[in-house]
Amino acid sequence: MGAQKEKMGQADHSPASEEVHKCCGCRFPLLIALLQLLLGIAVAVVAFIMAAISPSLLARETPHWAGIILCVVSLLGFVLYLITYQPDERTSMQFLVKVLYFLLCSVGVVISVLVIAFQGHHYSQANGFSCLEDGEDCVCTLDPMDPIARTFRYEAVADCSVVMDTLKMFFLLQMVLNLVQALVCATGAFITWKHRYQMFFAGLQVGSPSTQHWQKV
Repeated sequence: MGAQKEKMGQADHSPASEEVHKCCGCRFPLLIALLQLLLGIAVAVVAFIMAAISPSLLARETPHWAGIILCVVSLLGFVLYLITYQPDERTSMQFLVKVLYFLLCSVGVVISVLVIAFQGHHYSQANGFSCLEDGEDCVCTLDPMDPIARTFRYEAVADCSVVMDTLKMFFLLQMVLNLVQALVCATGAFITWKHRYQMFFAGLQVGSPSTQHWQKV
């Protein structure tokens, strides 16, 4: 019996018992990084299509930069996946890449939220547009009865239906893509943090001040 317990104790400390953190059956960074790459490419492609509609669209209206940044974050996730796993981060490379990946995932959440805000603002504005064709341009205003109302000129757009319908659809698509992208980045940051520290504490003290007990959640 004693020998069996000893063998079981050795098995518990064997490398096989130290499971690599997995997500949906895949080693952690792989699935998250793959989703980030696909979403980043989708956001960039949709943004470049929007820029092709009219060259007068601003950078905040065509957020290809957000897609490119997320592609860079996903590449770092692939690097983290390829690094040989060491328990308790015994290699400095693994630690640095993991910290950098956590920070970039957090930045990705902020960027995605900013894009959603910009696209939502432009979508709400486009819903109130009254547009008229002016040569090869399309001129839109929020209030056609107000002579000093702000106007939006979309160059090289001969058909205003592109602004009224197609561009609004792209605004909605960007909002959806960036919402999913924010959720994926938040998931990546959360799993990285949890994998690093393994547990979280609510910080609630139970019992007398002299004996501190912390509730694990």
